[in-house]
Amino acid sequence: MGEPDESDGSRLVRGGIGGYRAVVAGALGLRLLFPRDIAAFTSSSSGFPSPFSSSSSSSSSIRRSSFPLSSVFMVVRILDLEMAVAGFGGVLKSPFRFHRPLVLCARRRSSAAAAPAPAPSPSPVAVVETLANPDRLVGGGPASGPPSSSSPKPNGRSSEGLQGPEWKMLSSKELGIRSSMIPKPTRTVLNELRKKGYDVYLVGGCVRDLVMKKTPKDFDIITSADLREVKKNFSHCDIVGKRFPICHVHVNDCIVEVSSFNTHGRKQNNDLTYFSRSDCDEHDYVRWRNCLGRDFTINGLMFNPYSKLVYDYLGGMEDIKNSKVRTVIPANMSFSEDCARILRAIRIAARLGFRFSKETAYSVKDLASSVLRLDKGRILMEMNYMLAYGSAENSLRLLWKFGLLELLLPIQAAYFVSQGFRRRDKRSNMLLAMFANLDKLLAPNRPCHSSLWVGILAFHQALVRQPRDPLVVAIFTLALHNGGNLSEAVDIAEKIGHSHDDSYSELLEPQKWDAEGHLVSDVIDLASSVASALSSMTDEHFVSQAMARYPQAPYSDLVFIPLHLYLRVCRLFECVTYGHRERDFVTKKGYKINYFTLAHGGLAEVRHVFARVVFDTVFPPNLENEGRANPD
Repeated sequence: MGEPDESDGSRLVRGGIGGYRAVVAGALGLRLLFPRDIAAFTSSSSGFPSPFSSSSSSSSSIRRSSFPLSSVFMVVRILDLEMAVAGFGGVLKSPFRFHRPLVLCARRRSSAAAAPAPAPSPSPVAVVETLANPDRLVGGGPASGPPSSSSPKPNGRSSEGLQGPEWKMLSSKELGIRSSMIPKPTRTVLNELRKKGYDVYLVGGCVRDLVMKKTPKDFDIITSADLREVKKNFSHCDIVGKRFPICHVHVNDCIVEVSSFNTHGRKQNNDLTYFSRSDCDEHDYVRWRNCLGRDFTINGLMFNPYSKLVYDYLGGMEDIKNSKVRTVIPANMSFSEDCARILRAIRIAARLGFRFSKETAYSVKDLASSVLRLDKGRILMEMNYMLAYGSAENSLRLLWKFGLLELLLPIQAAYFVSQGFRRRDKRSNMLLAMFANLDKLLAPNRPCHSSLWVGILAFHQALVRQPRDPLVVAIFTLALHNGGNLSEAVDIAEKIGHSHDDSYSELLEPQKWDAEGHLVSDVIDLASSVASALSSMTDEHFVSQAMARYPQAPYSDLVFIPLHLYLRVCRLFECVTYGHRERDFVTKKGYKINYFTLAHGGLAEVRHVFARVVFDTVFPPNLENEGRANPD
């Protein structure tokens, strides 16, 4: 919501005392209704204009028949304050930005949708290609410019229909949700709070995943009990978080997160002031108010496992049906309030295979650089969610498509550019292929330790710097798997019978090796190159120079890999670097992955999965099958 131009200020002044009152109202961030305004509203069937649109827009009006005064309550959000002085000759404005107020109106079982924020002004995007057309990023429709006044507005409502989504109660049985889908630790917490007389619900992404027949990463509970009351009811329970406190309830080896309606209410009251309320049901009102604080509509579902009802106040079910990620409030406002939502949007879209609504796509692109304000620990956490839970390839593609990769992983973004990758490129490359193979082994409930994907990034960068013979890569992975026994790795690698993937520039044409010693020397050199690449990924100066040759690229020297993780990845490769088998190392037996050990960074398990990922990328099994099906 940008500043009004000079013509806006002139019109306010020319409006006499009415203009003066409008300026004062704008300075306070409020939409004031004076007696004359109310009379005009009640006597005219055209209603009053939306506070998001200009006074000349007739397509964004709220009709009297849809919103009678008796059933309307207003939610007013006070935004940035601008000191404005109205005079007879002009309006003097301070340097503070002016924001039009956000006013949400709602009826019983409906909520008013906001009119559109002005389209974000184009900004230079990374590297050679410019993101000039976010429509193309949404995944549907012909190329065009910013949305017109008749385009979908925030929350997908057009200017002709400002009424919000219908409130829905859905049978969990009809949706295919069964109690057996809820883990036992979560059921234990739900039952205990329920027995004490508190209302309990599952909320957020877990409900979305249950509806979609997917395995939730975790289960979040919200209750009518205060957090202190929750803590009293469980012997092992901690209240964590200052800004958004929740309870961590320890049940056996699991942690169940519990939040409180009361905490969410206090948090929201800092942002939204409810001047009055309609005659909607008290429980509906509490649930709806909580859902308004969610990030995306598809995360705004609530499930009562006892009444077996799923509540949808935001149109989340419709967006699931349409495979769409949409913010609850206008996207530019949502991402400005919490820029971590940009990364969550990427993660959710990547994992579910969803696309962004048009407004969300514009805002992700326009506010991408704001993620650099996040704490490095938070960035690492979000990147781990993207790369360690089975949707790494899609995440990298979306990060690249929306201009985030050059901010978060500049070294890898430079590789994409060197490969001639366009923003919407459907092709693959070696980096994407390795993460695609990693995704085949992982799932939201079967993640890997962060040292694995950091190791893959470092290993690939070593190959980018100096391409290697496929046999050298094979020996490296086999030696890594067996704890550094290079001679054994050479014997096994020389028996490989199928071809490597020759489409990758990171791999050289196979050559004949005269002596095993030369092979071993090259393998050790590769291990040293991996260590050097890893060191570069933690060097701010080196990271800042990765995209220096591309003048349109934004500057980023972001290093979010902490020392303890760096040392852990170094430990992953050092057995090959030293060129001898590690003492007391026990080679993993069998092909089955121990996911508990993998998630906790067990050295043998991480090495095993790393070796599988790299080997299957360099020597894809499907190439062997194709060779058998199509003999020369």
